[in-house]
Amino acid sequence: MLREIVLDTETTGLDPRSGHRLVEIGCVELINHFPSGKTWHHYINPQRDMPDEAFRVHGISGEFLKDKPIFDALADDFAAFIEDARLVIHNASFDVGFLNHELESVGRAQISWDHVLDTLALARRKFPGGPNSLDALCKRFHIDNSARTKHGALLDSELLAEVYIELIGGHQTKLDLNALKEGPDTRQGAQTSLPARPKPLASRLTGEENAAHGELVGSLGDDAVWQRYDRSK
Repeated sequence: MLREIVLDTETTGLDPRSGHRLVEIGCVELINHFPSGKTWHHYINPQRDMPDEAFRVHGISGEFLKDKPIFDALADDFAAFIEDARLVIHNASFDVGFLNHELESVGRAQISWDHVLDTLALARRKFPGGPNSLDALCKRFHIDNSARTKHGALLDSELLAEVYIELIGGHQTKLDLNALKEGPDTRQGAQTSLPARPKPLASRLTGEENAAHGELVGSLGDDAVWQRYDRSK
C-alpha cells in the first residue's frame, strides 16, 4: 500500500528566518493515488501580527487566529498524521522550510527530504518552459478551481491532489510497454510496438474450418475487404 500526504501551508510571510510563521496547514491523504477521505486541517496562532501582504494572499487575519492553537499544541498530532508517508507538495522548499523551522523550534524531528515529492519540479520536467503554478496546472488539466478566490491550505491540497494524479498519468491502470526502454517517457496515448514472438502460436482452426472460410471469402468477390487478409494468396 502506498500512502501519500498532499500538503499545503499558509504563512505570515516568505522566510521563517525573518520571524515569519505558519498560520495554516492542510493535508489530504492518498492511498495508492486515490483520496482516502482523510484530511488534517488546522489554523495556527503565529503569536505575531499578520502583514498586509500576506493577508491579501490568503485572507487570514491576525484577529481570526487569536483563539487558534499554537504550533506546539498541534505538533504531535501533525507528526502522527503524516507518519512516514511521502509528502506531495507544490514548491516544496517553501513549505518544508517553514515546517522544519516550526518542528525544530519545539524540539521535534524534522521532515526528511527523502519523504518529499515536489510537484513543481515534476511539472517543470513534464512541461518545460510552460506556466506551472497550481492555477496554471488546474487549467491545463481542466480541474475546476473556481472556488480558489484566495489561497487556502486545505482547498489547495485538494486541488493539488487532482493535479498530482494527472501529472503521473491519471487513474488509468495501464501496462507500460516502454518501461524497459531507454529514452524519454512515452506520452499518454502514444503507439507502442510489441516484439515478435520467437515461435508463432499454432492455429486453433481445423482444416474444415479453414476450407469453409476460404470458400466464404471467395464468394465475396475480388473487391471484398476480406481478400486483403486471405493468407492463402
